[in-house]
Amino acid sequence: MLKRSDYQATVALLGAVAESTRDFASYADAGVRLLPTLVASEMTTLSVCDLASGRREVVSCPAGRLGPADRAAFDRFFFDHPLVRYHAATPGAGTWRISDSIPFARFREGALYDEYYRRIGIDHAMALPLYVDDRTLVSFVLNRRGRDFGDRDRDVLDLAAATLAGMYRSLRPPRRAGRLPARLATTLTPRERQVVEWLSAGKTDRDIGAILGCSHRTVQKHLQRVYDKLGVETRTAAALRWLGSAPH
Repeated sequence: MLKRSDYQATVALLGAVAESTRDFASYADAGVRLLPTLVASEMTTLSVCDLASGRREVVSCPAGRLGPADRAAFDRFFFDHPLVRYHAATPGAGTWRISDSIPFARFREGALYDEYYRRIGIDHAMALPLYVDDRTLVSFVLNRRGRDFGDRDRDVLDLAAATLAGMYRSLRPPRRAGRLPARLATTLTPRERQVVEWLSAGKTDRDIGAILGCSHRTVQKHLQRVYDKLGVETRTAAALRWLGSAPH
């Protein structure tokens, strides 16, 4: 049962996230930075899963905690991941722990733990879903080692879930073909705009290179300039800032 202090802490968290939120990127940054004040987490991410391609993009705190090899390791087990499988199959469900799907002793014997979680030094994960449809799953995910998340941790995140999901939905603009964010149109070159548009559509570097007729290394160079101009560090943050700048 939650205590009065849990309700107070949740209200304080939601207020702090709302105060820090101006667009998608600031919402993501505030969420991954502030959620550990409510539930202890050694690494917190905003996870955007493409259920069609089996790829995930993340905004993480600490920033840069997950490198390209770590991300590739996760994607190899994308469709077998207990949190992805549960929330993709159960729209409207609440916060869920890996241990709600599989006992930890059995989980740590599997390839997902051995090749991904062991390498990043994490034992337990719990996901708070923000949005799910037949193609996309967006969640805040809390991760830590040694000690699993308890019922209080799950329940207090569920207490915050509706408001956090509502913030996400209010910031998530509808996709409009052919519309360019006016504020960014003069900042990025035409080719950089093409790259970030395809990035925001979920395409990989190699996909974008094939579409635009250039190598994936050239795409990566364009993306680095996009990151610098948008003031972000990750693919997801770039996509969120780009989409969040689009007119409604």
